[in-house]
Amino acid sequence: MDTSYPREDPRAPSSRKVGDAAHTALSMGTPGPTPRDHLLWSVFSTIYLNLCCLGFLALVHSVKARDQKIAGDLEAARQYGSKAKCYNILAAMWTLVPPLLLLGLVVTGALHLSRLAKDSAAFFTTKFDDEDYN
Repeated sequence: MDTSYPREDPRAPSSRKVGDAAHTALSMGTPGPTPRDHLLWSVFSTIYLNLCCLGFLALVHSVKARDQKIAGDLEAARQYGSKAKCYNILAAMWTLVPPLLLLGLVVTGALHLSRLAKDSAAFFTTKFDDEDYN
């Protein structure tokens, strides 16, 4: 790590001359949007304490994304933010899908038991004659 001062901007045009003419090319692209770190979503995923600590992994990657964004490395911040988003989506799926499956099983089980009870009620209300026992 270079700690010498004053620091030179590595993107500044160089003053070297090639032959008699000096050519300077600057790429002036429009800066893209700042990468998202999904920190708030990760905090809520962590607080919910989902399976496999996916919310905590998302929080770690969100903090790394924010650190890289502050340091100026936008590409690394974009990668960490993308990983945080993936972990948050997985955490949301692990949080939402099992209760929905359980609810579906309870509803179908209740429907099956009500149909079974309806059929068995007809069996217990059957009246037998004395001739049926002989």
